[in-house]
Amino acid sequence: MAWFLYLIECDDGSLYTGIATDVEARFAAHASGKGARYTRAKKPLRVLASFELAGKSEALRAEYRVKRLSPMQKRALIAGKRTLESVLPQTEASEEE
Repeated sequence: MAWFLYLIECDDGSLYTGIATDVEARFAAHASGKGARYTRAKKPLRVLASFELAGKSEALRAEYRVKRLSPMQKRALIAGKRTLESVLPQTEASEEE
């Protein structure tokens, strides 16, 4: 089953990073106040990007790495100026190929 890493823009300009098997359904949960505590406090506006990964473990590792990025680095990832593979350690990126 495919998993997705997604980035949401919130009403205060911050970015939320999460994983899900259905990004649209997960965003709907965030928007209705049934998502993460972060998005209950900061209203989610829209999904800015999503990236498909092979499975849950890969998605969890990618989420961990992306959450450690600065907002500027996350925006570069969203804009396509940086690849998701460039965020992952070389051993993880090469295992997914």
